[in-house]
Amino acid sequence: MALSDRDRSILDFEARWPRHSASKEEAIRLELTMAPARYYQLLGRLVDDRDALAHDPLLLHRLRRQRDGRVRTTAAEALSAGR
Repeated sequence: MALSDRDRSILDFEARWPRHSASKEEAIRLELTMAPARYYQLLGRLVDDRDALAHDPLLLHRLRRQRDGRVRTTAAEALSAGR
């Protein structure tokens, strides 16, 4: 399915604001007119979207690496807590 205008706006915004910060959250509210929690929820869904990958491959590869790193860290913490 093709990306919506909102999806493209989210990806373009994320490419400009790679780091999480209070000023980024304010910009999300002002530019995209949505709550930061909703923004991150939608961005998370776009990470595995083929059309999103075609739109901005470098951004999507970076987001996937970050997600995969968080998953590995969480798994390692769970293993060490279970010992």
